[in-house]
Amino acid sequence: MNIRSLKVFFLKCAPAAGLAAVCSLLLFPAATAQQTQQKKKPNIIVFLVDDMGWQDTSVPFWGKSTAFNKRYRTPNMERLAREGLKFTSGYAFPVCTPSRVSLITGVNPARHRITHWTSPNANTNTDYPDTTLNFVPWNIQGMSPVAGIANTFHATPLPSLLKKAGYYTILSGKAHFASSGTPGADPKNVGFDVNIAGSSIGHPASYYGESNYDKPVNGKPNRNAVPGLEAYHGTSTFLSDALTIEALKALRKPVSEGEPFFLYLSHYAVHTPILPDPRFVDRYLKMGLDSIEASYASLVEGMDKSLGDVMDFLEKEQLAEHTVIFFLSDNGGLSTAPLRGGEGYTHNLPLRAGKGSVYEGGIRVPLLVKWPGVTRAGKTAGQYVIVEDLFPTILEIAGIKKADTHQQVDGKSMLPLLHKPELKDTERELIWHHPHRWIPQEGPNIHWASAFRKGDWKLVYDYRARKLELYNLKDDIGELRDLAALEPEKTKELARLFTKRLRQYGAQRPTWKPGGQPVPWPDEIAVRQAGVEARK
Repeated sequence: MNIRSLKVFFLKCAPAAGLAAVCSLLLFPAATAQQTQQKKKPNIIVFLVDDMGWQDTSVPFWGKSTAFNKRYRTPNMERLAREGLKFTSGYAFPVCTPSRVSLITGVNPARHRITHWTSPNANTNTDYPDTTLNFVPWNIQGMSPVAGIANTFHATPLPSLLKKAGYYTILSGKAHFASSGTPGADPKNVGFDVNIAGSSIGHPASYYGESNYDKPVNGKPNRNAVPGLEAYHGTSTFLSDALTIEALKALRKPVSEGEPFFLYLSHYAVHTPILPDPRFVDRYLKMGLDSIEASYASLVEGMDKSLGDVMDFLEKEQLAEHTVIFFLSDNGGLSTAPLRGGEGYTHNLPLRAGKGSVYEGGIRVPLLVKWPGVTRAGKTAGQYVIVEDLFPTILEIAGIKKADTHQQVDGKSMLPLLHKPELKDTERELIWHHPHRWIPQEGPNIHWASAFRKGDWKLVYDYRARKLELYNLKDDIGELRDLAALEPEKTKELARLFTKRLRQYGAQRPTWKPGGQPVPWPDEIAVRQAGVEARK
């Protein structure tokens, strides 16, 4: 029926009260399910992987495929990359808790002072003792949604803001926002309607349902036993699958009731203990990988299966076109031996070092975003972004314009890049602050270090050595050529900006043993280094 015919019909039938409803239906038909879905706020999924390196995938996040890209099988990451937007310069922080807190608060670790991983045990400093430097004061208890909790950072978390805005909020997997006994340790206090297996622990005792995701110690449950998955105890269900199955079950409520949802699917994989996923490990053993590396690759592939299960669910429920997916890791890939097979600090090459380091191997992570109707399929963004940017980005996607937060947000919305991935901002400054000794073993800037990036330039500060290193990442992604001596003015320029930002954030500095004198600021070191070079 055309518009003219409808108008004639309306004039004829309008006087007849009995036909009024029919006319109304003809002129204003009931909204279709698709139209109803489009009127809702978009669903949002954050798919977070633990300890996954930039190249631990068959998706190349560089201009070319690497040997590591050819090792791993991640067809669902490939699918997401084809359908969404790939960021080749996505960043997190050197270890897990700082990244996770920054994601849900939008605050840089230099400001929130959760600069290291938090112990599940309350009031426990996870720093490893050092012979030359004292521990820095930091928020060892993690993030708190409640004010006045000792050694915590008080903030308004992302899930609570989304919940207030009408989202049904679900966490499945690792939380690790805070220590046991503090409010932030319970994801429900952080704003999640549903918590599946999230607590203060940072890794699982086991990935196996047969062992109840536990590895008892002296006959008692392991501190890192994964909670809340009793339905799978004694079964052959691998942990990554159990988390995915329960997450998709939890989505039934918001989907059936037409509510927008926020799903934070935060895998314990691929964190230690590196145990083989029996469904996939044979493929990698046949490739000739040692048992540790084959097991690690099987964890990656199991994680990728989870991603595929989620994407399949969205397609089946006709939700894919109205759901935003963020995929990323919480820090660079683990590369310390003997936890990884082979030679240490080779598992992220050409990126230097790995987890715990402020070199690129410790902080650069895979990042994919899909938002149908906004991101263009198969595109790539080269602009550097960082995990704290997800906070303002997700709030903007959810239509939350002026969030009432306790904290000052440092992250910058990625929305312009989602619309136009070719945009560049070479003036943006990024900071990584890790003034801690992470583990007993020494390694390439895995201890007592911070870093600063602006444009293609990156400045690395080694506190114990009192040394600044300068790299141009465009020409030297492997950070092999220290240009500080050749570019003293650039070094001083960046050091000034670096120091200004650290002071602005109230960042803590290590102090020397004995005496307690603070380590110099980066700009002070830059002046000294320039003077030394000038005298040579």
